[in-house]
Amino acid sequence: MYKILRRKELNPTVTLLEIDAPAVAKKAEPGQFIILRTDAEGERIPLTVADYDREKGSVTIIFQVVGATTEKLNHIMEGEYIHDFVGPLGVATHTDGLKKVAVVGGGVGCAIAYPITKKLHNMGCEVHSIVGFRNKDLVILEDEFKANSTKMVMMTDDGSHGEKGLVTDALRKLIESGEQYDEVITIGPLIMMKFVCQLTKEFNIKTIASMNPIMIDGTGMCGGCRLTVGGETKFACVDGPDFDGHLIDFDEAMDRGAMYKPFERHKHEETCNLFNKEVK
Repeated sequence: MYKILRRKELNPTVTLLEIDAPAVAKKAEPGQFIILRTDAEGERIPLTVADYDREKGSVTIIFQVVGATTEKLNHIMEGEYIHDFVGPLGVATHTDGLKKVAVVGGGVGCAIAYPITKKLHNMGCEVHSIVGFRNKDLVILEDEFKANSTKMVMMTDDGSHGEKGLVTDALRKLIESGEQYDEVITIGPLIMMKFVCQLTKEFNIKTIASMNPIMIDGTGMCGGCRLTVGGETKFACVDGPDFDGHLIDFDEAMDRGAMYKPFERHKHEETCNLFNKEVK
């Protein structure tokens, strides 16, 4: 059992949990993930490590409420426990030798982009962070990005906070102004990463995309997280989650991800109704 040390609602649908997990905290690196179960009968879901404190022995996760398990997780309070917390899994984001990087995050994907930004900053790398959200009410980790970035650009679709437009607009503006990056790292919705990668390919800038498809066992056995990268089948849980963004078949990944949306919505509604009955 793993105790919830801290719980914070970052916006109406996104929550931060700090978990007491010393063994995971000891080895965790940016880009890796954990798999958890809320209870003994619960499903296994992957969540990226958003932060860690090796001395305290804690690991921070940030999740968006979209399905049954995240709904359950959102009802576990500070001081209570979750059943399983396994990790770290996956390959850590490669950061060695990087001197100047643009990190492009979108939506809840910024929870994955943040620890990478933080590590690069602590290494002395010049980091330009571009983060995007639909509107100001959905913004998360703004202060954290500012504190760990040489330059930080906030974008919102409707212009209600920061600059109006897409993250690709900001990235293009920086590149065309003369900024030269060793690498671009992008994490967010698949459609966003697809267009970021198309843009950087135009300028021949190496780009890494963090892929987080449906996962079950997290060890490469089930094959549920398979992707096509450079014409070859890869498994995000053991080969990734980071891949060369110019080689990823994003259209295939989006088609596969959409397969489970109706089921996910149904289970979320079912779980919400269960909690509402308990409250009454």
